[in-house]
Amino acid sequence: MNKYLLAAGAFLVLGTNAAFAHITLETQEAAVGSTYKAVLRVPHGCDGKATTAVRVQIPEGVIAVKPMPKSGWTLQTKKGKYEKSYQLYGQAVADGVKEVDWSGGNLPDEFYDEFVFRATLTADLPAGQKLYFPVVQECGDAAARWIEIPAAGQDEDALENPAPGIKLTPKK
Repeated sequence: MNKYLLAAGAFLVLGTNAAFAHITLETQEAAVGSTYKAVLRVPHGCDGKATTAVRVQIPEGVIAVKPMPKSGWTLQTKKGKYEKSYQLYGQAVADGVKEVDWSGGNLPDEFYDEFVFRATLTADLPAGQKLYFPVVQECGDAAARWIEIPAAGQDEDALENPAPGIKLTPKK
């Protein structure tokens, strides 16, 4: 009987490690109409190679993005038009950051780090649903693309390269 418990325990540990092998967000839920601090957790490189760039795509309905600079990394943002205009502190906002790029750094495979930005989740985002932030992790000439978003009814755990996401909760 003990060997079965040991095997089950090993399966749980290995299964748990595999579940945390991709880039995730530290805080996994946030209220619509609020400010959200996104902490992207990067647990490893790409097939043993050091991470040299992290790019995150900002989904529609996430505005006023302000990334945190990271020592040793070059920080750039790509701006563009939103699909519609949003209200922010009584002002109409029609464009802003659509992608955040940290590059030129060196995060060895055996180390962990975090990449941070702050943003506003607009009040018209659908509470009760998940919002995804596709990420590309570059490691020299290799890359890991954490960009898969589950189709309606699909189990996100079945995805090989899931995009990090948050559950949207009702406005408080």
